[in-house]
Amino acid sequence: MLDKPYSQACENNKLPILEALTRVFINSTRILEIGSGTGQHALFFAASLAHLNWYTSDRPDYHVGIKTWLQDNDIKNLHPPVAFTVGEDDWPIADINGVFTANTTHIMQPSEAQLMMKLIANNLSAEGVFCQYGPFNFNGQYTSESNRAFDQHLSEQNCGGIRDIEELIEWAKPMKLIETIPMPANNFLLVWKK
Repeated sequence: MLDKPYSQACENNKLPILEALTRVFINSTRILEIGSGTGQHALFFAASLAHLNWYTSDRPDYHVGIKTWLQDNDIKNLHPPVAFTVGEDDWPIADINGVFTANTTHIMQPSEAQLMMKLIANNLSAEGVFCQYGPFNFNGQYTSESNRAFDQHLSEQNCGGIRDIEELIEWAKPMKLIETIPMPANNFLLVWKK
């Protein structure tokens, strides 16, 4: 455990996210995870959802950590990370009918978040599902004071900040937002369908 990257947030939110993914990815077979980070989510979800092929992706500097988690766990439906940085790399995996991303949208600059939504909308197969986890604003309003403080912290770190759902809806076309599922710590899982 000591030589692996570790995210406590991944441990805290993996069960409620899995509960939703079990239902919304029921007809999916090939999932691209954008921004796999430590690899903890990928490992847990792939092990729990054996009908899926789960493809990890992130910036190359995260790959060693992700591979460390994968090497210690022999999960046949979990694939090694591919290099994918929005705005730098081409779409990495063909024939994807599901996409998952957690805690990436608010780190990206607005132009990068907009491009990510467009890339997913263009590359997700028909009837495909995109699940997007994180903090979001509704009609320009924060959902909590802790999210307001977090957004201020993101601004100080030169991150793009918490995006408004109305903005994402515009960027995601022709995908449609079909569910907004409340999650722990004032987060949400947005479920989009193409």
